Amino acid sequence: MRVNNVTQSTPKRTLRRGRIFPELTSTPEERARRKAEDEVVYRRCRAIFERVRPDLISEHYGWYISVEPDSGDYFVDEDKEQAHKKALQKYPDAIHYVFGLNETGTTGTI
Repeated sequence: MRVNNVTQSTPKRTLRRGRIFPELTSTPEERARRKAEDEVVYRRCRAIFERVRPDLISEHYGWYISVEPDSGDYFVDEDKEQAHKKALQKYPDAIHYVFGLNETGTTGTI
């Protein structure tokens, strides 16, 4: 006598939901602290950008500028990724921001 395996059901797998790395979950206070630190760095970068923008915008309108706030150095390129890479090459561990050389400093479109 032969048993039909098709009619036997297999146990249903239970879905595991949640974070992939729960040990990396940060508290709301930690997120707020990081956001405040990022805002300070952004303002320092923005101040450097505002200072050099009038000189650069006439020759490089539409290009991108990557600003490193601790040194005050900035890197200009037609390509946003290249401006970013130039900053990473010289300052691999520093936080920097990329701005567009235009009236608002924005990069990209909505």
